[in-house]
Amino acid sequence: MTEKNAGWVVDVSMDPPSLEDNTADADRLKKALAAELGAESVAVDLFLLKHLPYRLRDWNYACRCVVFQTCGRWQLIDVMEPQGGQLAAGIAADLGTTRVVLKLIDLETGEVLAHSAFDNPQSDVGPDILARIHYTENPGGIQELSSLITDRLNREISELCGQADVSARSVYLMAVAGNTAMTHLFMGLPSRWIIREPYIPCVNFPGAFRADDLGIGLNECARIFVFPNSGSYFGGDLISGAYYAGFHENEEISILVDVGTNAEVLLGNRDWLVACAGAAGPALEGGVSEIGMTASPGVIESVRIDPESGKFDISTIKDEPPRGICGSGMIDLAAQLFAAGMIDIRGRLVPGACGNRLKEDDGMRHLTVVFGKDSATGEDLTISQADLDSLIRSKAAMYTIIETITGYVGISFEDVSVFYVAGTFGSFIRPRSAISIGMIPDLPEQTYRPLGNSSLEGAVRLLSSRSATAEIESIRDRITYLELNVNQDFMNRFSAAKFLPHTDAAKFPSVYQAV
Repeated sequence: MTEKNAGWVVDVSMDPPSLEDNTADADRLKKALAAELGAESVAVDLFLLKHLPYRLRDWNYACRCVVFQTCGRWQLIDVMEPQGGQLAAGIAADLGTTRVVLKLIDLETGEVLAHSAFDNPQSDVGPDILARIHYTENPGGIQELSSLITDRLNREISELCGQADVSARSVYLMAVAGNTAMTHLFMGLPSRWIIREPYIPCVNFPGAFRADDLGIGLNECARIFVFPNSGSYFGGDLISGAYYAGFHENEEISILVDVGTNAEVLLGNRDWLVACAGAAGPALEGGVSEIGMTASPGVIESVRIDPESGKFDISTIKDEPPRGICGSGMIDLAAQLFAAGMIDIRGRLVPGACGNRLKEDDGMRHLTVVFGKDSATGEDLTISQADLDSLIRSKAAMYTIIETITGYVGISFEDVSVFYVAGTFGSFIRPRSAISIGMIPDLPEQTYRPLGNSSLEGAVRLLSSRSATAEIESIRDRITYLELNVNQDFMNRFSAAKFLPHTDAAKFPSVYQAV
């Protein structure tokens, strides 16, 4: 906790009622709370009202209150014994398309009590957002997809609370961050228009709901806050990441890049924000290559090629035998191949330099990254020319998105103080490799800062800060979305970026100096 009484648990003491002061119990508590919070009013659920008079008299009109605020409205969630030591917990959730991650938090101390992760069960219906949204158009499809995720969340929450020896009834708040489609499917909202021109969500600012309204088994009066989105392609996961990165506080200009199915970019500071998204994700996630995988044990995360001998030095996650390659590994590999002269400026394999690692299958050239004797599968791990072509397109799209958004607001890359890279991709990426292939700007490496799971950490931060929802609302309200699909400047820049590192050598001086 950054400051005393900054969170959602508030201590309140009141004068007991008397003949001279016959204010009703709930009104007395709401007045005291409003004074403590600086609020105009505080709402109380009917369920809590039925218990309130007994509790206040048992505790001599002193209590610990769990509160929440969204859209300027304050809600009293529950009251607890002032010295009872009862835990007030919250759950932060990163609701990913592929993976869901949870953290159980002590609302008063901010301590992480337990954490867990699981594969999104909606993947059984469709591996991607498009397939799932199409599925909702079947009779009962919306309810089925919503139930898949809520049922699994309930099982996971039960196990999570069990890890920490906490009752689910002690969980008063839950913060859920996900992309626009995922939060719609979680809430059981119509989502078909998200993917159809002009791409309109059902809601951009869901706010907070009673947990039982969403089918989540927490405290009877618990609230679930669903992070807002800014249209169909800039979701609550990104706004959560922007909050975690401090875009509501920073005076200096920063960039946040989150690579998933798309590459989403946010540029700005506490005064202004511009966002855009583009299809640059799959190859950078390792999702296009036949051996491409998301980061996990045994997946290649880095590659070094000796310029003299041509020997490959492979590093895998957890140092297990290689079985595939992730996005950071693909970027490392491409950078090293380019430096070793094994691919040319167009990303094409150079037969004379590849030696016995090059083979041809059905007319397509393949480069052996790991020979079968050294791999976990016993088979050669190879990338094809098509894989490299896809990587070139993705890296070109990534760079062009960043170049277009900075050009749109009239600043240069040198005006950017911090370049945040979010997600698992951001945790493993080596800026020097990404710069070498022209994927990110040629800035000092210290400019780049990995954020890890910023979607989850933004939700964690919300659970510890009473000012969080107002700050998140301010971030969302300041975002101007730049539509790249109709941006001719983007298309012109994209063509020039489909070379290693770029057709304009002046944009990557450190790369050309190293050659």
